[in-house]
Amino acid sequence: MTDAALQPSPAALLDLALSAARQAGQLLLAGLGSGPTVVESKTTRTDLVSDLDRASEKLILEVLTASRPDDSILAEEGSDRTGPSRVRWVIDPLDGTVNYVYGIPVFAVSIAAEIDGTVVAGVVHDPSRDETFTGLLGSGSWLNASPLSVNSPADLSMSLVGTGFAYDSSVRRVQGSAMSEILGRVRDIRRTGSAALDLCAVGAGRLDAYFERGTHHWDRAAGGLIAREAGAVVGDLHGPEPTDQLVLAVAPSVADAFRRLLSDVGAQD
Repeated sequence: MTDAALQPSPAALLDLALSAARQAGQLLLAGLGSGPTVVESKTTRTDLVSDLDRASEKLILEVLTASRPDDSILAEEGSDRTGPSRVRWVIDPLDGTVNYVYGIPVFAVSIAAEIDGTVVAGVVHDPSRDETFTGLLGSGSWLNASPLSVNSPADLSMSLVGTGFAYDSSVRRVQGSAMSEILGRVRDIRRTGSAALDLCAVGAGRLDAYFERGTHHWDRAAGGLIAREAGAVVGDLHGPEPTDQLVLAVAPSVADAFRRLLSDVGAQD
């Protein structure tokens, strides 16, 4: 095993993730105009996967493993392996597949690098806007070359909130009921269709808060680091680690109030 595998540099991992994400972004942009040739359902009829999801994942894996063949992999479209190094890559090759299939240019490539189970570097690349969000554990986060910093809303009623909805229609109905309660207590709600971009939006001050049920580790690993390094409170209702049950990212000035609101409406139930 190489010295790089034994003592991985988060900055070097970030550089590699950047290269992979940008190449995958070019692939996705090239396919956006013509549309994916194969679209299938996964967990429900509305949970889609396209041939471009798989092509993007294949390209990312080729870039990463060419430099670091001993690393572990966890990727949305099924690439899952355990390697002998301390590094694991957590990959969402196309976050926002439904947008992509409909030709809506709101989607991203998300790649995070973990060392010994801790996310130390993350990239969320938005090829349509040519925006690349990055984060390094303990060093900050950036949009292209500009440092990110969260907003400081005075109270929850003036906070713009992002969210997403489950693919399961029965769960969406429950979420819709909760949303009617939330709408009356915040500035407004936004729903982009990309958890990774929503997390980055909190870090960039484009949203004051974000929450969503039913995400997966690959949806939030990179974006969660980027939001946290920009100063956001990231976790679930009860602690600092997001879960599949609930992920939230929120400006510190309204974090306690936002958690109370989500608890009141049963956002994690």
